[in-house]
Amino acid sequence: MTTSCTHTIHKHQNHIGWNRQFEPVLTVAPGETVAFETVDSSGAQLGPDSTVADIATLDFGKVNPVTGPVVIDGAEPGDAVKVTLLDFQPSGWGWTANIPGFGLLADQFKEPALHIWKYDPADMAPAMYGPGGRVPLKPFCGTIGLALEEVGLHSVVPPRRVGGNMDIRDMSAGTELYLPVEVAGGLFSVGDTHAAQGDGEVCGTAIESPMTVALKFDLVKGANLPFPRFTTTGPVSRHFDVRGYEVTTGIGPDLMEGARAAVSGMIDLLTARHGLSAIEAYMLCSVCADLRISEIVDMPNWVVSLYFPRVVFE
Repeated sequence: MTTSCTHTIHKHQNHIGWNRQFEPVLTVAPGETVAFETVDSSGAQLGPDSTVADIATLDFGKVNPVTGPVVIDGAEPGDAVKVTLLDFQPSGWGWTANIPGFGLLADQFKEPALHIWKYDPADMAPAMYGPGGRVPLKPFCGTIGLALEEVGLHSVVPPRRVGGNMDIRDMSAGTELYLPVEVAGGLFSVGDTHAAQGDGEVCGTAIESPMTVALKFDLVKGANLPFPRFTTTGPVSRHFDVRGYEVTTGIGPDLMEGARAAVSGMIDLLTARHGLSAIEAYMLCSVCADLRISEIVDMPNWVVSLYFPRVVFE
């Protein structure tokens, strides 16, 4: 990591779920920086030597741990915490899995599958996948947010008004994220780091990869944001754009069914053209293909498109 931070929070200082009553591990003043060591989204139940048999033994009570929480001094309800993502120190390995019962096409892919990724954490060259595939990498935080106003323990799985498991692949180096504050101090936590993901994360997992993340905190008083917002410093898909895209679509009155049709169409294309199995193509779409709403005004039918970057196989 090239960024030198004011503080470091180690990976054992993590928690499962959101709870405004969790004891904070650190208090920072606006302007200070923190290096967060994160655990992969399996909660360290999967590792570089894991096999598909390990999917069946996952304890879902341990998944998606986040490091923190951190108090931002002076933060009050109605304010916004500004988080600048400074830098990532990747681990060099990750995993993508099909977990039965989870994902956009869970009804079609009912058996577990696992791919272990190895990549160079220094040069971050594209990671190999299947016969001839190379996925460009772009580290980001999948889960990043503040505590909820409601008392009690809340699942980390769904995203919320205060952020959380948003899985927005643009939470990468240089991005400035603004999070609405609901409790005094904000109580910030971060985790679920990824080496790459397509918009939609269609199989339910990306390249799940533990990393150390350097963040800077600032405070915007009286922002009164209804939801998180963020600013990027430049293009967000340049790592995928260089060879163009193959695109499949789904058209109809239901956006979810349209998304399913677009993904299914791409799976058919990839299996026929590149010799992948259907489950391999499904997981590959999750880490590098982008779901987009192309049209949502020409009732009664809407258009959902899946953009698969040609650079993966060229």
